[in-house]
Amino acid sequence: MDNQSQHTQSTQFVSNMMESAIKIGLLIFLISWTYDIIKPFVIPMLWGGIIAVALMPLTHKLERLLKVRRGLAATFLALLGMVLLFTPFIMVSGSIFDGVTHSLEMLQSGKISIPGPTQRVADIPVIGDKLFEIWSLFSSNLEKAVLHFLPEIKSIAAGMAGVIGSSLATLVMFIISLAIAAGFMAHAEVVSAAIANVAVRAVGPNAKAWTNLTAATIRSVLLGVVGVAFIQSMLVGSAMFVFGIPAAGLITFVVLIFGIAQLPALIVVLPVMFYVFATKDTTPATIFSIWVLLAAVSDNVLKPMLMGRGVDVPMPVILLGAIGGMLTAGIIGLFLGAVVLAIWYELFICWLNNDKVAESGEVLVSVNSDS
Repeated sequence: MDNQSQHTQSTQFVSNMMESAIKIGLLIFLISWTYDIIKPFVIPMLWGGIIAVALMPLTHKLERLLKVRRGLAATFLALLGMVLLFTPFIMVSGSIFDGVTHSLEMLQSGKISIPGPTQRVADIPVIGDKLFEIWSLFSSNLEKAVLHFLPEIKSIAAGMAGVIGSSLATLVMFIISLAIAAGFMAHAEVVSAAIANVAVRAVGPNAKAWTNLTAATIRSVLLGVVGVAFIQSMLVGSAMFVFGIPAAGLITFVVLIFGIAQLPALIVVLPVMFYVFATKDTTPATIFSIWVLLAAVSDNVLKPMLMGRGVDVPMPVILLGAIGGMLTAGIIGLFLGAVVLAIWYELFICWLNNDKVAESGEVLVSVNSDS
């Protein structure tokens, strides 16, 4: 009888295991299939959420100022963002196209002439002699110089074409993200309630505090990264326009992109400084160099001032998260990395405080027992 009972239990156990394995396998298959379906929309949805969180205070202000429905205010901001994205892209693309067309026409006509370098170029430390030699070759015998550096020119042209193509794809992605952000902002209460329910279900009673921390961190990173990049590009661009540097608008735009990507603006500024010293008098070249150098390193002062505002997390934690996230996951990692590190910091502080509370409780018990 015992053997029969054990056999029945064993058969039931195997049957339950098989049934559970089949259910888990079907669930994994369903999750994997669902992810493959929504994968193209994950990044735009994340960007849409980030943009919605960042622009929600502005949407509330616009809604109260214009006395319109939130949907109209959100749509207006989304359309304004699309215009702000399209305008510089069209201007820069048109400038590049016109420049390439003009250069090809000049090359075909044989009328192109490049001024030779001055002795000050050769006096530049480390790279002066090599730069003087290459510049002289292009100014004296352009055809020979082009043939000599043809592989490098092809690789640069291919790189520029790739950058323009990826920029166009990124622009389309941001337009989709702005449309998604407008939908999130128009139905903010419903979306917030759904996120709060999921967060409470996942992490418990601390979910509300962490969702508020996430929103504040996103706004802080937006201000400390995009805001600082915009201010820095304006400072550099003002010097470019004041001193009449060729392609000043394009250089300003590149500085903005470098700032958002957390790359040093000196990469863009230093070649322009060499050009100015080679083509202008010493006094204006010195003034220009001091101006753009201060502008290029201004992010070291602006980031501590702007990043971390409104957040209890220390600025170095957010800055490390933003830079580390950028290196790991690209531009979107700026926000995700900062949020993840901020939440881990709050967890760590909570763990420390719990230990302190426990120790104080033990001390209190021992004192009471002694009394």
